[in-house]
Amino acid sequence: MEVQQEVSVLPPLKDRSTLSNEEILRYSRQLLLPELGVQGQLQLVRTSVLVVGCGGLGCPLAQYLAAAGIGRLGLLDYDEVELSNLHRQVLHGEDMLGVSKAQSAAQAVRRLNSSVQCVPYHLQLTPENALQLMVSLMYDIVADCSDNVPTRYLVNDACVLSGKPLVSASALRIEGQLTVYNYHGGPCYRCLYPVPPPTETVTNCSDGGVLGVVPGIMGCFQALEVLKIASSKTSSCHQQLLMFDALTTRFRSIRLRPRQMGCAVCGDNPTVTGLQDYEKFCGSAATDKCRRLCLLSKDQRISVQEYQDIVGRQALHILLDVRPLVEVDICQLPFSLNIPLASLENRKSEHIQLLKDKIMEIKQLMNTEMPVPVYVICKMGNDSQKAVQVLEQMSGTEVENVTAKDVIGGLMAWAQKIDPSFPQY
Repeated sequence: MEVQQEVSVLPPLKDRSTLSNEEILRYSRQLLLPELGVQGQLQLVRTSVLVVGCGGLGCPLAQYLAAAGIGRLGLLDYDEVELSNLHRQVLHGEDMLGVSKAQSAAQAVRRLNSSVQCVPYHLQLTPENALQLMVSLMYDIVADCSDNVPTRYLVNDACVLSGKPLVSASALRIEGQLTVYNYHGGPCYRCLYPVPPPTETVTNCSDGGVLGVVPGIMGCFQALEVLKIASSKTSSCHQQLLMFDALTTRFRSIRLRPRQMGCAVCGDNPTVTGLQDYEKFCGSAATDKCRRLCLLSKDQRISVQEYQDIVGRQALHILLDVRPLVEVDICQLPFSLNIPLASLENRKSEHIQLLKDKIMEIKQLMNTEMPVPVYVICKMGNDSQKAVQVLEQMSGTEVENVTAKDVIGGLMAWAQKIDPSFPQY
């Protein structure tokens, strides 16, 4: 199967008035529903849906839309299948590692229902191609299954400018959210979030983790809302935010404020009349990969190779691991001292005392009053940079003088460049 690398106009779906005998048998259990029936099914087979992101949300969404008989599915994702995806991205298998997610998802969907037209797009959604996808009338409904803020703004603005309803969901850790934007006079994403959140406050699955079944649940709810819109049944989520807590297995619904007349894109006098640079607008990359912060100067950081040399010379120092305990339980360097970043930031007394004791121990071994060298490490080198800043604030006041430096790239760089046997997660 060829992957659609460029956006091109596809022929419209056939305006059919009857179902074949095979379709009647395939969809018989939902045809029996008065809420759907034959006419509702015909509306489904005439509907095209663009799925932005073939990951934890997009996989169950695409699976159930195909099973229900949606006429065309556009499956868009720039990424390739990785081993860490498989606990939640259920359309992909071990045999698809390294294959584009769009192609992998399309192959799985075609195995499930070969009558559904699947169009895989192995590309990044950008301001240059988003409107072409939607304005060309190839897709009637858009489902946002992305995992980053710039793409959310891009998809929202493109849907508003092209007049497409947007079914949006998110999942992180053990919680999920769902709403429908730009539908029946309801708000768009910018109505609720006119200003993007600070970059350092945004967490994704790569950073914060996710229980695989949670995006599965939310992806199924996305599919439900798409099917309701496609079959002309009003979505109940166009002015509601559905929130799911997996720990308590509870749902709650929050009524959203209506469309804002002053909204920059859907308001009465919009200032956003075309798509823009959303990475610049949000101050972050349009990716669900672990973000890379750059908070320190070059002389405040060392490479994993430089740190390996320090270990090899047996130079006295402290290796401070600032990851949460749940990550330390996965793997750690045996000679590290674990004090989570949150404990440093909150000046947690027992952990500060632990650090003081370790500094005093090293000073006695060094038999000097020189500042103790502290090398700070985390998973990817982000929290460790924040910790260096905190230690610099504390040095000479709350703790003895120290010289703190961040280990660039953290433990994942250690695993990739120094010790291939060290676990990656």
